[in-house]
Amino acid sequence: MDFLTLIQVLDSTLRLATPLLLACLAGLYSERAGIFDIGLEGKMLVAAMFAGAVAAVSGNVWMGLLAGIAASMSLSALHGIASITFRGNQLISGVAINFLAAGMTVLVAQSWFGQGGRTPSLMGGGRFDGIELPFAIGPKDAALSDLSVTKLIEQAGPIQQVYSELISGHTILVYVALLCVPATWWLLFRTRFGLRLRAVGEAPEAVDTAGVSVVGLRFAAVAICGVLCGVAGAYLATGLQAGFVKDMTAGRGFIALAALIFAKWRPWYALSATLLFGLLQAIAVRFQNIEIGGFVIPVQFTESLPYILTVVILAGFVGKAIPPRAGGEPYVKEN
Repeated sequence: MDFLTLIQVLDSTLRLATPLLLACLAGLYSERAGIFDIGLEGKMLVAAMFAGAVAAVSGNVWMGLLAGIAASMSLSALHGIASITFRGNQLISGVAINFLAAGMTVLVAQSWFGQGGRTPSLMGGGRFDGIELPFAIGPKDAALSDLSVTKLIEQAGPIQQVYSELISGHTILVYVALLCVPATWWLLFRTRFGLRLRAVGEAPEAVDTAGVSVVGLRFAAVAICGVLCGVAGAYLATGLQAGFVKDMTAGRGFIALAALIFAKWRPWYALSATLLFGLLQAIAVRFQNIEIGGFVIPVQFTESLPYILTVVILAGFVGKAIPPRAGGEPYVKEN
């Protein structure tokens, strides 16, 4: 593997890890506040469908993004009402959201567009375009020469290759996802809101005794979770792909949960974990048949690697991960 191929694999890793990272951070906020949410998959799926549909109808990708966030937050509100207000089982509520999203997205998309449960292909203003950073090799440079962008990058030096191929050219949501990592760390570990949010997940009775609303903090965490899942789903339909197709999340919500456990509910570890999953997906996409010592590894095996790692993590083979102490338990205020 030459240097440029390695950079291209890492570029694909970053793109494929973005929805996982956003969903992982979404689950981090929710579970740090004591609300387990296995409905990340469903919220991402609904967001992807509504983002793709509204972007196709309006021709405006930002309208699609807002629609995706609104749809995801609606399911987050439903999960919050079921698990916080009515103190229902949080796992059952999350499963119900996943089932609801799986059926509703196909039904609504089919009723809206009549294309077998998918949205029309997005073009022009209906999609997020890559951002060409200053001094990066891009279409403008290709227009001034007789060579394509790919050829120009191949002839460039290693530093320019890294900058033009790996750092530049991503959609704005990729950069937003990366910025969410330090923002989440600062919010959770350097602000009063973050301290209270983490305390709600560990000892809600202490927070209540201090005169802070446990219900309010948990709903705030669930709302943040809805926003991030909405951005993740919208990115799938308007950034990573050009429209919505049935079950396009393909288990990414569950992979994000596994990454969250692997990261032990910490933002920077979440970035590392999701990049690992993104790398496995990028390898499966880039290398269809890997040959080792004369033996060809089937493409089906490489494509299943992220899911195999998910099972390994959830089975506890990567070490003990201790969730927030009050996670999954509804809070009942003592009289």
